[in-house]
Amino acid sequence: MFFDVRNRLRDLRREFHRRPEPGWREYQTTARIVEEVERIGVDELAVGREAHAPDERMAEPTDGEIAPWVERARVAGVDPDVLDRTAGGYTGAIAVLEGDGAPTVALRVDMDAISLSEADEPGHRPADEGFRSEHDGYMHACGHDAHVAIGIGALAAVKESDFAGTFKVVFQPAEEISGGGKSMAESGYVDDVDYLFALHVGLDNPTGTVVAGVEKPLAMAHLTATFEGASAHAGKSPNEGANAMQAMATAVQNAYAIPRHEDGMTRVNFGRVEGGTASNVVAEEVTLHGEIRGETTALMEYTRTELERVLYAAAEMHDCDVTVRVVSESPRADSDPELRDRVAAVAEGVTGVDTVVPSAEFGASEDVAYLMERVREGGGLATYCIVGADHPTSHHTPTFDVDEASLPIAVELLRDAVVDLPAR
Repeated sequence: MFFDVRNRLRDLRREFHRRPEPGWREYQTTARIVEEVERIGVDELAVGREAHAPDERMAEPTDGEIAPWVERARVAGVDPDVLDRTAGGYTGAIAVLEGDGAPTVALRVDMDAISLSEADEPGHRPADEGFRSEHDGYMHACGHDAHVAIGIGALAAVKESDFAGTFKVVFQPAEEISGGGKSMAESGYVDDVDYLFALHVGLDNPTGTVVAGVEKPLAMAHLTATFEGASAHAGKSPNEGANAMQAMATAVQNAYAIPRHEDGMTRVNFGRVEGGTASNVVAEEVTLHGEIRGETTALMEYTRTELERVLYAAAEMHDCDVTVRVVSESPRADSDPELRDRVAAVAEGVTGVDTVVPSAEFGASEDVAYLMERVREGGGLATYCIVGADHPTSHHTPTFDVDEASLPIAVELLRDAVVDLPAR
C-alpha cells in the first residue's frame, strides 16, 4: 500500500514542517492538501469557504494580518484557484470518499502552526536534516504537521481497503486559537457521521503507545481586555491621567487570586500584554490577552464570570474603561467509551504498538469538541486518540520534534479502526 511506505509519510510531514502557517492563514498547507487529495482521488473535495459555516468562525485575523501570507503563497506558486476558494482566510478542506454502504466515518486532523521561533542549533533534527521552519517566527511545535500527513495517509489507506461506507477527512485550520472547529462542525459535513475520530501525536506518550480515548479535556475561552484611560505627563502631572497600565496590572494580580472551585480544576492565564507609548507618559490604552479553562464547561463559565468581575473592578479602581471580548472558546467533550474500546481492541494488532492505554486524562483543550458534540447530536459516537511519539522536548517549545516512526502506526490504526466499524 502506497502510504505504508515510511519514507512517503516522513517526506510529507517534513514538507509541512518547513512551511508552518498560523490559524486562518494556512494557504500553502491547504494547497498541498488539495494536491495530495486530488492525486489520491475522492468523490468530493470541499475547499476553503465550502468547508465552513462562515458565520461560525472565531479568532479571525484582520485583512492586514492575512495579506502577507496570501502573498507568500502566491510567490510560492500556489494554485490561483485554491487562493480564490480560500480568500479571506477560509483555509482548510474536507475530503469525502463516498461508499455505497454504511457506516459514515470521519477523521479530523488539525493543520495550523504556532507563533514560535524554531531552534537552529546542532542536535535539533529539523535543523540538522534540512527541514527547519522557513517562516521566521512560526513553527510546527505541536505536531500538526504530522497530523496532516497522517490524515492524507489515512485517506489513501481507507480508499485502498475494502471499506464499503463513507469516509471523510476534515483538515481543520486554526485549532491553536480555537477558531476553526465550530465553523467546520456547523458546515453540514459531519451531520450524517456515525463515528468521528480525532487524534494527536505525542503528548508525553512514547512511540508504540496508543491511548484509545481521552477524558477530562478542559473547556476553554480566549479573551482580550482593553483598558482605556487618559494620558498625562508622568512627571509633571500624573494626577491628571487615568492610568490604563495600572488598571491592567491590578487586573492581572487579582485574576490569579480568583478562588479555585470545589467542583474541579480551573485555570486562568495572561500570556501577552500590549500598550503604552513611552516611559514618561501615563498609558492611555493597554490590552491584555488571556485565557480561562475549566474541568467542565460550567467551571469555565464560573471562571469567566469571576474574571470579568475582576477586570471591571480594576478598571473602576483606576478611573478607566475596559472592553472585554471573547475571541474564541470551546466546550468539554469526552471520548465515548464504546468507540474508545473499539480503538483499544484494534490497536492491539497494529504493527509497532506495544502498549495500549484504554483512556487517559487530557488536561488541555481542543475545539474538536464542537465536531464531537455535533456528531453526538445526530446519534453518533466520537473519540479523541493519542498516538504516542517520542519528542525530545515538550510541545510548544523551540526544540520540539516528532518521532516519524509514529506516522505509519497512526495510519494503520485509523485504517483498521475504520474498517472494523459496524453500521449504526
